[in-house]
Amino acid sequence: MKAVEITTAGGPEVLKLTDVPTPEPAHGQVRIKVAYAGVNRPDALQRAGLYNPPKGASPLPGLEAAGTISAIGPGVTDWAVGDAVCALLPGGGYAQEVVTPAAHCLPVPEGLTLKQAACLPETFFTVWSNVFVRGGLKAGERVLIHGGSSGIGTTAIQLAHAFGARVFTTAGSDAKCAVCRDLGAEIAVNYREDDFVEVMKAQGGANLILDMVGGDYLPRNVRALADDGRLVQIAFLQGPKVELNFAQVMMRRLTITGSTLRPQSDLAKAAIADDLRQHVWPMLASGRVAPVMDQTFDLADAADAHARMESSTHIGKIVLKVG
Repeated sequence: MKAVEITTAGGPEVLKLTDVPTPEPAHGQVRIKVAYAGVNRPDALQRAGLYNPPKGASPLPGLEAAGTISAIGPGVTDWAVGDAVCALLPGGGYAQEVVTPAAHCLPVPEGLTLKQAACLPETFFTVWSNVFVRGGLKAGERVLIHGGSSGIGTTAIQLAHAFGARVFTTAGSDAKCAVCRDLGAEIAVNYREDDFVEVMKAQGGANLILDMVGGDYLPRNVRALADDGRLVQIAFLQGPKVELNFAQVMMRRLTITGSTLRPQSDLAKAAIADDLRQHVWPMLASGRVAPVMDQTFDLADAADAHARMESSTHIGKIVLKVG
C-alpha cells in the first residue's frame, strides 16, 4: 500500500511517499481503509525527531483518520467490515490502510462527510479530556483558550460555548480573532496588539486556561487566572522551561496540570471515546458544533501540508486526501 514515511528527522521535505506492507489487525483491532487523514502538530514533532511513537505503534505519522473498516481482528464485535468510522490512531494515518483499537473508533456523525470526520478524533479527544475531564470546566465559568484559530482552539471554543462557559481566546491576527468570535468567543485578543493578562484581569480572571504555547505564557497564565483557577497545559510551542513564582500558586490556590494524549493507555482513550459518543456526537449530528476546515492536500503532498501547518497561517484543520 502507499504511505508517507519520515525518511529522517528534519523539515517537511523529509516526508516521502513510499510502498509499505498492509497492516493486519491484531486482537481487539480493526483495519480502516483511509479516505482522509488529519494533520496535527504532533505529526510535525515526530517528523522533526522530537516525539517518538509509543512502543508497538506504527512509525508512520498520522494520529487520526476517517474511512471504512476493511478488516476485523479477533475479539471485535462492535464493528463490521464496511462501517464508516473516524478513529484515533496510535500512528500510521498517512497511509491507505491503518490499524487501531476498535474501542478508539467512533461512527461518522450524521450529516458529516468523511473529510470532516477525519478532523474530529485528535482534537475532540484532546479537548474533551483536558478541558472538561481534567480541567473540570462548568457552565458559567470563564475559560481562556490560547491558539483559538488552531484545530484545538476552534474545537475548544465551540465545545466550551455549547456547554455554557464564557469563552475568551487569543489569536495572531484580526481576521483570526473574527473567526473565533463567530465560533462563540466573547472576546478574542490579538496577542500581537493586546495583553491577554490585562483583558482577563478586567473580567475577574480565568477560571480555566487551556494553553499549548508555554514559554513566557506560563507566568502570564498564572497572573491571568482567578483565585482557585486551573491551568491545563497540552503543548509547549515556545518551550517547557521558564521561571515561575509558585508562591502565587499556593496563595491563590491555583492548579497547574496537563496531559498528552498519545502515551495514554488504550483503556483511557476508550473511556474518552465513550464520553464523546454520549455527550458530543449528538452536537455534531445536530450541527451545533462542527469541525473548522482549512485546506486539503493529496497524500503525496504531505510535505506541503506540514509546511502550511508550521506557517501558522491556517485556520482550523488541515487534512490529507488518501482514498
